[in-house]
Amino acid sequence: MPKRSGLYERIYTVARQIPPGKLSTYGQIAAIVGKGCTAREVGYAMAAVKADDKLTPWHRVINAKGQISNRGGMGPIIQREMLEREGVTFNAKDQVNFEQVGWRGPAWEWLDANDFNPAPPLTKSRKGPQLSLF
Repeated sequence: MPKRSGLYERIYTVARQIPPGKLSTYGQIAAIVGKGCTAREVGYAMAAVKADDKLTPWHRVINAKGQISNRGGMGPIIQREMLEREGVTFNAKDQVNFEQVGWRGPAWEWLDANDFNPAPPLTKSRKGPQLSLF
C-alpha cells in the first residue's frame, strides 16, 4: 500500500497545478506523473478524494472524450456544478471543448524541479485530407 499512496500523492501534486477553469484528463495526468502510472490509476486516485477536499481539484480531471465519467451517485452532478461555477461550458453531448479549457500542463521549470514529465497535448493535431497515391 505505501507504493499506492506514494503514487497517489504524485497524482495529487500534479492535479493541484490545474488552475480554475482549466481541465485535464486522466491520461494526461498519468503521462505527467510517469513511472508506470496509468489513466485508470489516476481515476482511482481522483475517486479517493473527498468531495469537500479544498486542496485537490479532483473535479478538473475528466475523461479523454471531454466528458465527466459517470461513477454513479451524486459525484458527476457535483463535478459538473463545480466546473460550471468556474466558467466551464458543456455542449449538447455533455462534452467540453479542450481547445478552450484544456490545460497545457505545468511550467517546464516546475516539471524539472519536481521530477515530472512534460504534458502531452489534449487535442489531436488536425491533418489535412490524405492524398491518394494513385
